[in-house]
Amino acid sequence: MKRIVVAGAGGFIGGHLTRKLKDMGNDVRAVDKKPMNQWYQVHTDVDNLVLDLNSKENCYTALNGYNEVFNLAADMGGMGFIETHKAECMLSVLINTHLLMAAKDLGIDRFFYASSACVYNGDKQQETDNPGLKESDAYPAQSEDGYGWEKLFSERMCRHFREDYGVNTRVARFHNVYGPHGTWAGGREKAPAAMCRKVLEAELYGKDEINIWGDGEQTRSFMYITDCVEGIIKIMYSDIIEPMNLGSSEMVSINELVDIVEKIGNIKLKRTYDLDAPKGVRGRNSDNTMILDLLKWEPTLPLAKGMKETYDWIKEQMISGNNKHN
Repeated sequence: MKRIVVAGAGGFIGGHLTRKLKDMGNDVRAVDKKPMNQWYQVHTDVDNLVLDLNSKENCYTALNGYNEVFNLAADMGGMGFIETHKAECMLSVLINTHLLMAAKDLGIDRFFYASSACVYNGDKQQETDNPGLKESDAYPAQSEDGYGWEKLFSERMCRHFREDYGVNTRVARFHNVYGPHGTWAGGREKAPAAMCRKVLEAELYGKDEINIWGDGEQTRSFMYITDCVEGIIKIMYSDIIEPMNLGSSEMVSINELVDIVEKIGNIKLKRTYDLDAPKGVRGRNSDNTMILDLLKWEPTLPLAKGMKETYDWIKEQMISGNNKHN
């Protein structure tokens, strides 16, 4: 049994990871700054702490007595959030910096950092037909302004704390994670949840059109939450010290994503396009060569199957009037 801290456990991925680590028989401490009634999932069989990990003192409190850390704590959201809250996203650098300092001083055995595909050079993401971003494509650096630069800097912090102080760090670059128990409205939601909500508004409330940010031709890959959690654990307990992609290689356009959700909802909507809305890079996909070579594994759940699970969960929330994750 390991004694593990999940930082950002009140968030979408953190909530799922906490459940998995506990089910594996570990002693888990779940930490988040939000009041517990705002956590995406609360697991009563773990040690739940409400602490703002921007504070150095709180990071020492959170890690004391434990021997591994999964750092998923950050202020973030979909494009609608990160393009309009750049300073807020950058301030997450305090969380990782202070957690690394505490990990060094408290003798933490392993430290996982959740990075993002937003670290990648924007010049390599200007075409919809993206061949897949290799780990080396993060340099020369031209990351997503704000959020992406914070992630890249924090990756370097992990590297140098490993090289200089012996902190055993692992880094994964997430590509668009989606699934149940996540944000689906309110401005921080990502494209899969947003499209489910918009189609459900048509199914449940009789709306006949859907608004899409951009022209709908921009491309992405989307990774279901169970694949994400499995990948996090595989990378954490591997011998791979370099940052690694963790994402699906099933690339679709946003229009194709809407096609999938319309099919699930058995509905066809008139499409309108907001060309002035935040839309991010033109094309992004995960090159999984490294993870396949080194771990003999990659995320495999088909997008259509994961979107059905997500759609059904959001439908339950909307019918029940649960606005907790708006």
